[in-house]
Amino acid sequence: MCRFLFMWLMWVFLLKGSCWSVAFGSSSWCPHGYVQQRNREFLQKTDRFWEFEEQSNSWVEVKLPFDLVSCVDGNCSKVGSINETKKKEEEEEEEGEEKEEEEEEEQRLEGREFGGEEERGSLEKKDDYGGGAEENLDVVLPLRTRVSLTKMSETSIWVTGQSGAIYERFWNGLQWVIAPHDLPISAGPAVSVFIINQTILALSEPGNLFQMQLSENSQPIWVDFMPTGNDSMSRKTEQCSAIHIKSGVVSHDGVRRVYFCTKNGSLLELSEIEPPRWVHHGRPPGADVAAIADAANIRPEVVFTISSTGDLYEYDRSSKPSWKKHVRKEILSQDASLMPSVGSTFQGQSELHSLSLFLLSKSGDLVERRLHQRKWKWIVHGSPKDHHFTSVTPVFQDPFNEKVLSLFFTSSVGSVFEYQIPKHPGTTPGNQIEGTWVSHKHPLDAKVARGIAGLQFQVGRIMFVLDDGRLAELHLSGFGGENLGPAQVNLRRKASVKHVWSVIDVPESEGWNAEYCTEERGPSNCITGIRDETNDVGTSRSITRRRKGSQEQKSYSSLGASESSHAKSLEEYSYPDNWINSNFHLRVMQGGRSFFLITDSGITFEYLYAENVWLWLKHEHSTAMKGALGNYNGSLFLVDAYGSLLIRGRSGNDLTWTNCTSMRKGRQVIAGPPWDGIPGRAIKVTTEDALFFVSKNGKLLQFTVALRNFKWKDCRNPANTKVASIVDKEVFRENIVFVIGSDGRLYQYNRVTELWHEHYQSQHLILSRLPGTAMRSSAVSLTGSLFMVSEDGGLVEYHWNSVDGWNWIEHGTPSRSVTLLGSPGPCFEGNQLFLIGSDGKVYLRYLDQTTWKWKNCGFPFLEKMAAEKNKKVGQNNGDEMCVDEDYAASMEEDENINNHNENCNTKVASTRPIPFSKDSVVFELMDGRLAEMLRIEETQWVWSRIIGTPTSLCLANYWTSVAS
Repeated sequence: MCRFLFMWLMWVFLLKGSCWSVAFGSSSWCPHGYVQQRNREFLQKTDRFWEFEEQSNSWVEVKLPFDLVSCVDGNCSKVGSINETKKKEEEEEEEGEEKEEEEEEEQRLEGREFGGEEERGSLEKKDDYGGGAEENLDVVLPLRTRVSLTKMSETSIWVTGQSGAIYERFWNGLQWVIAPHDLPISAGPAVSVFIINQTILALSEPGNLFQMQLSENSQPIWVDFMPTGNDSMSRKTEQCSAIHIKSGVVSHDGVRRVYFCTKNGSLLELSEIEPPRWVHHGRPPGADVAAIADAANIRPEVVFTISSTGDLYEYDRSSKPSWKKHVRKEILSQDASLMPSVGSTFQGQSELHSLSLFLLSKSGDLVERRLHQRKWKWIVHGSPKDHHFTSVTPVFQDPFNEKVLSLFFTSSVGSVFEYQIPKHPGTTPGNQIEGTWVSHKHPLDAKVARGIAGLQFQVGRIMFVLDDGRLAELHLSGFGGENLGPAQVNLRRKASVKHVWSVIDVPESEGWNAEYCTEERGPSNCITGIRDETNDVGTSRSITRRRKGSQEQKSYSSLGASESSHAKSLEEYSYPDNWINSNFHLRVMQGGRSFFLITDSGITFEYLYAENVWLWLKHEHSTAMKGALGNYNGSLFLVDAYGSLLIRGRSGNDLTWTNCTSMRKGRQVIAGPPWDGIPGRAIKVTTEDALFFVSKNGKLLQFTVALRNFKWKDCRNPANTKVASIVDKEVFRENIVFVIGSDGRLYQYNRVTELWHEHYQSQHLILSRLPGTAMRSSAVSLTGSLFMVSEDGGLVEYHWNSVDGWNWIEHGTPSRSVTLLGSPGPCFEGNQLFLIGSDGKVYLRYLDQTTWKWKNCGFPFLEKMAAEKNKKVGQNNGDEMCVDEDYAASMEEDENINNHNENCNTKVASTRPIPFSKDSVVFELMDGRLAEMLRIEETQWVWSRIIGTPTSLCLANYWTSVAS
């Protein structure tokens, strides 16, 4: 009876809630009272619904979304669906965001370590090593799997970056320069470089080898260099064709062989280069080769490997059996398994005629495998308290301190430690000599990359890779750094001399600012640097000059350790009601032929040139649109009134709509990139192309669009602030997205390292939350600027060049009575920027040789422009009127009519304009029409035409059609 009463009550609840189709094998029905109310809508207030299951004769709760089905005579069709309420979705999203914010807060509170100081302490176990509490607060860094350092000579260091690019840091006799050596795109990202005598090999991420050779025109090229079956491996030809290499080590025993670890866990040797001779050594019985710990440094042709289970193996082809396992019976700890990584070897470390192999355990401790008098033994040196080591850096024995042997280690949280072991030849065998731990910490606001060994390229100078992609040199004070090349040291090193850090910039491929060397005569020549006596670099800016690199490190602040004194707020920026439409009202689809207009009522129109006629094309959608946020490969990305991201593009011969927000991990968005590229410059297409958007809750979102393999990624937001708008997306810097936070400050996101940085900014400079624009005159040079508008309506420039680094420049306003409205831009030729004044006029900020000037372009109304003809603006005297003769004639015909039309107002609205082509820019007028300006000379722009729009009430003619 109770079950029947419950079922009856549930049935009454369903009838009162709405009119539904219920799949009971009969036709759909609902009470007559509800049939007459056709306009009545079902308001869902719960997410719990039940379905009556006939087989079990019971009610079963359904999972949402749930399809409502109508069945008549066995024919069933879907008539509706029940989805989760928006409230629940928002609550789940907020919960996820709160969790992310908690994680970010933990990162912000991580312990700060400032490089340059050394802390000395005796070799003590983890329980009583001082200073470990600070490390406890740090966050374990991610692994940078593509990063490596390789030394060719003291003047040449080869680097593979996290982006997969290869570049060489070379001393040209005058300065350090960067030379690119990227693999072909088809090869995939590079992960390491091997240099054997004068032969250079590169390993790609898929596991293929390439050799650098000179082409017929003496240009270096990469060619395939994979194992073949014409040698001792001839019986395994088929197997060799499928070999993929994981890592490798070059021997330093005089023979210069290369030993590789394959992805299937085998040991492979390249014993000769010309011609190539490959030797396959297989794998240990019942184990694999996960890493090569030492390659013929302890004994010739003897290789030590580490298995994936953490066991040490020795391979000696001249012994029987060839593979021997080093049992860890002397180590009782459960964490004694070895970390698959390269070790470091020394001879005569603490006992005469002894050999030592230093390794790391999976628990992050230093372990030594020592050979003395033909006997092996294990020695555990441990590690400082609460520090987990991830790599060991082999170093040459220091001739300036013959009493101490040094090893350098990187920890999991990005710090560097030195382990100093006293040398005592002739000491009683079996005595373990305790060493000293020295903490070198890390550079200011930057951590050392986890798991990547450093490289000693000169005595007293060790190179490390930072987690943010840059390089850092740990060197003796006064002996090293960016401006010092290889040099001979005549002074004996003293024990009191301290190590200091120098941060070194890297190329744009990693998201940074180092420019590549050139073939032109000068200091940046790739072969030989010649001092430039004219020193005319950067003279186009009237700013205070300083020594190169002196303030580079101060320009960036790592957000994980930021302790800025200015106040920040996690509250979301309050956008004006028309913010999206004002900044994303127009979008270019095809330069000079097509652009889109989103009306205030949410209708999407395309202005298209077809068959010698300009016409308006209407793109219908059931939901009102708010703005056009991006354009990629012929598809337009729009945001609707609910914040959903939609794609308008072609599928075959038809135009279709695609909802991106409904995809996995999709989010609601409110803003996008201001521009889709530089006018007149070809867009570089890659397999990792992505657009960036700002979510409603102030996070930066990455949406991969390459090859239509759509994928969302949450890039989060800078610590302690939300993202308000995007200033630039990879126009000014490859792999860098510049944003303005809700606190009015400038930040950047690095796509390669996935790290946020804050740019140095005066506390008195607060930026408006409007999108900005990037100005870069050449794809070869990194010199350029970001332009933004300050909160008080003035133009602000953030300029970079190779001599002065980053500098803030405030341009102010065209006059005291005019402030700037809306977003700055677009820009042309790297020296011309359009802006809209509070007086409804267009202003051009352009660079005349070495001086910035203002030009008043007015607005497209003949009488007003004539009155402004002789008006002086700023320092610009006698500027010509920005009006075309043909346009002036047509304006005279319509002038009397428009004067009597109260709906006509040709002053320029604050809507962000668009670059229609490399010589054309389109503005919106206050009456809803559009106006186009054309460039007739370098800096001479004229009003060309007024374009009537379907929504403007001012008298205009236009053609319109419906897209299908």
